[in-house]
Amino acid sequence: MQIDLGLLNAVIAVAKAGGFREAARATSSNPSRLSDAVRRAEQQLGVRLFHRTTRTVVLTEAGEILLQRLLPAMSEVESALDAVNGFRKTPAGTLRLNVPVSAARLVLPGIVPAFLARYPDIQLEITAESNVIDIFSAGSDAGIRYDENLEQDMIAVPIGPRRQRYAIAASPSYLDRRGRPEHPRELLRHACLRGKFASGVLPEWEFEKNGEVVKLKPSGPLIVNIGAGVDLAVETAMAGIGIIQLFEEWLRPHFASGALEPILEPWWKDFPGPYLYYPDRRLVPTPLRAFIDFIREYQQYSLK
Repeated sequence: MQIDLGLLNAVIAVAKAGGFREAARATSSNPSRLSDAVRRAEQQLGVRLFHRTTRTVVLTEAGEILLQRLLPAMSEVESALDAVNGFRKTPAGTLRLNVPVSAARLVLPGIVPAFLARYPDIQLEITAESNVIDIFSAGSDAGIRYDENLEQDMIAVPIGPRRQRYAIAASPSYLDRRGRPEHPRELLRHACLRGKFASGVLPEWEFEKNGEVVKLKPSGPLIVNIGAGVDLAVETAMAGIGIIQLFEEWLRPHFASGALEPILEPWWKDFPGPYLYYPDRRLVPTPLRAFIDFIREYQQYSLK
């Protein structure tokens, strides 16, 4: 029996993602194309591989058996092709990264242009989001996360600044009108602009000075989703509506312009920088290996 490997890849993608829409997002395809590929695979094999409803896509018993045998075999095919790729003068292929919005804004701009200039045959696909997800089931080769969100059994490589701080700031007009707080607890009497995770969690604002730790849940007129909504919060702070807490590097240009004024700086909490992480496996794909080597070189250079 012969079958197109592309159809089998579609079956694997849908099974891993648990649906056509999710698989299309992970593979940069579209749901109708994947649905057609799965249908043709079932026709060629003569068995149904998925139970489909309007809400769920679940493997049949035949689909389960096929997937159990397919995954190791397809992994070996990918390994064989990647081993040949290692003989090229210039590495080629696609590298998919899942990163926080903060990393896309503050870490990768200093790395990506130089990496692509060195490796013109590598295509880099970056998904920037602040939701904590299983990036590998979503089709990514590696991710960037902070240490508290690193998954187990992963290899972590430092990327970007090794220490960062959360800054607190507001516009001079707001502070002239409402006063400049001298202790973090005074923020409870101020209008604060906050961020919320997709899970619905509103993280506390944390401060530390001389061993004293203060954690607050301030309130205010605006809550944005962490990631895509942050720029709106920054603009709102610059308009004089309230106080914002954000990465110091994100706010630094607005400090320089005078649009925002830093406050409570002795209390700013620092934390470890992010990591690139990827599965501990026998063979790392050539594009990912090139990226790992590049950021290690970049980190060494940036620390000099």
